[in-house]
Amino acid sequence: MRKLLIPLLAAVGLLAGGVAANAAPTSGINDFSCAPDAQHPEPVVLVHGLGANGPLNFATLAPTLAGRGYCVFYLTYGTGILGPTVGGIGPMEDSAAQLSAFVDKVIAATHAAKVDIVGHSEGSTVPAYYLKFNDGAAKVAHFVGFGANYAGTSLDGLATLANLLHLGPVLTGVGCAACAEYLPGSDFLTKLNADGVAVPGPTYTNIVSRYDTVVTPYTSGIFTAPNATNIVIQDRCGLDFTGHLGQAVDPNVASFVLNALDPSNPVQCQPFFDAGA
Repeated sequence: MRKLLIPLLAAVGLLAGGVAANAAPTSGINDFSCAPDAQHPEPVVLVHGLGANGPLNFATLAPTLAGRGYCVFYLTYGTGILGPTVGGIGPMEDSAAQLSAFVDKVIAATHAAKVDIVGHSEGSTVPAYYLKFNDGAAKVAHFVGFGANYAGTSLDGLATLANLLHLGPVLTGVGCAACAEYLPGSDFLTKLNADGVAVPGPTYTNIVSRYDTVVTPYTSGIFTAPNATNIVIQDRCGLDFTGHLGQAVDPNVASFVLNALDPSNPVQCQPFFDAGA
């Protein structure tokens, strides 16, 4: 089991063939002097996936949101022995605490009443825990998770991600607490799902793809709650075959995110194809 899980550690960090080691912040992002305006009153905090970091995971979405007038911030959380640019591998409870501290920092700097959170993959799971158990619900207006995952994934899903990125056994023997927590039925997931994932207050938008071969089944990213909206990409954009990793650069996913943050200015689907994960 361990040998199947561990190759995942740097998977998303190598997304699209990029190497995270020297990833630099996108210009205009993490500007703590940014002042939210009346049209975009909540700063947006972006939360990356397992093995990734903020600059790489959101190299496309961060400037898209900033270009729409949002104050945009991201962090790299859950790092360990693989260095400061490979995040999401630590225990997700600890990562939620790091997210909590970062949100507080953003609110203090921008003087905003609340933030919006947008996350990819583990960047949906960790914020969901933060909202439920770290008093995050009082500080978040909108939460959007794409490639969402609240119920875990199969070993096949984790192995698929590793194989698609040709990692093989390179990282065998390196610890990943978050990987173990993603096994269905783990103590972490049992706690998160007890009495429902959602809590009153924020709106929840869950975005998933039928072609996701990493979060398996893809319905692990869906739940029912009065304040939740579930979006299966192919139900809205029938020609979009994006899988898991590709959601980070999918213009349709960006449209869903923009629509969730600002429903008064809807953005329409675009044909988008992705043969990747």
